[in-house]
Amino acid sequence: MPELTTKLKEYRAKLDMKQGELAEKVGVRRETIIRLEKGQYNPSLKLAMDIAKIFGTTVEEIFFFEDE
Repeated sequence: MPELTTKLKEYRAKLDMKQGELAEKVGVRRETIIRLEKGQYNPSLKLAMDIAKIFGTTVEEIFFFEDE
């Protein structure tokens, strides 16, 4: 089964943005961002779209499925 992968950490690093800052901008707790980056949490469509908007890109560019 494909596994959800994320480039969230890389996108944050490009803007020198801390996890807490991103969490505040999209209205979630810092722990949610941590879990997203570790692949322990699948974002809702709204959260994924909000995150993509922050970085000026598409959801598919940040979150994608990778075959194991």
